[in-house]
Amino acid sequence: MDADIRAFLSHLKHERNLSEHSLRAYTIDLGHFFDFAVAAGSSPTRADRDLLREYVADLHGQLAASSVARRMSAIRSFYKHMQRIGKLQHSPADGLRGPRQDKKLPKMLSVDEMIALLSGPQDGDPLLQLRDLAILELIYGAGLRVSECTSLDVPHVRRDERLVRVKGKGRKTRIVPFGTKALEALGNYLPARAELLRRAGPEDRADAEHALFLNWRGGRLTSRSVGRMLEKRCMEAGLHKTVNPHALRHSFATHLLDAGGDIREIQELLGHVRLSTTQRYAHASIGHLLKTYDKAHPRAQLHAGEP
Repeated sequence: MDADIRAFLSHLKHERNLSEHSLRAYTIDLGHFFDFAVAAGSSPTRADRDLLREYVADLHGQLAASSVARRMSAIRSFYKHMQRIGKLQHSPADGLRGPRQDKKLPKMLSVDEMIALLSGPQDGDPLLQLRDLAILELIYGAGLRVSECTSLDVPHVRRDERLVRVKGKGRKTRIVPFGTKALEALGNYLPARAELLRRAGPEDRADAEHALFLNWRGGRLTSRSVGRMLEKRCMEAGLHKTVNPHALRHSFATHLLDAGGDIREIQELLGHVRLSTTQRYAHASIGHLLKTYDKAHPRAQLHAGEP
């Protein structure tokens, strides 16, 4: 891969603190663009607007609009970085529009579905069951990203105050409260964590000593493992859908809005830079309320022909 792209990926990892999932997406997207540019007899740093237009046109019909937009976002970020460090004066991606996307509401679980998920069957290793419940209660109770949850160290949680210190995107730190159910689940899990820590091998021991959530071998738990655990828990709870861990964060925000929470305060809790990002949950909340109204109100569904 191009040396400038490798340097940019290193910047994303070490300076912007992006998650493994995001880094993997940037690597794939920029690698694909690099291959296209080389095949066209150019390179990312020598690419012009015409080459980028050809690239976008080539992607149409192969990828969904959301995937094309994601690749364009990665390319724009790369060129902005090149401008910032003085390697380019102008970005060839400036003003280049991606495909129009349908705005999709975030996936979420209803309150009843969350209750079912959090009180599901307790099968398997009892230590891991205590850990899994603590993870789900904390992600839902504090609106955490899964990467924020798995990167937590024990000192980050102040149980006496019901607060957790979270390092989010761009290494920005925020303090978030969590509920009594999460506090109870954490209290039950911590003795189990001590048992899991005894399983840690020499290669995992240094990081595991600090990590809040451990895997069955005693090492720090990964985001991918949380995703697999959640998928299994959804099946065990009898839910008719499987969701990823981010859906718990969406549910946290939507349920707060449904209960009358202030959108700017929810923005702070989620760690969103832009209010527009948080406003998606307002639309999700309104959609949920309309469904409830249509289902419950006797005058919601008029017969055909009624005024």
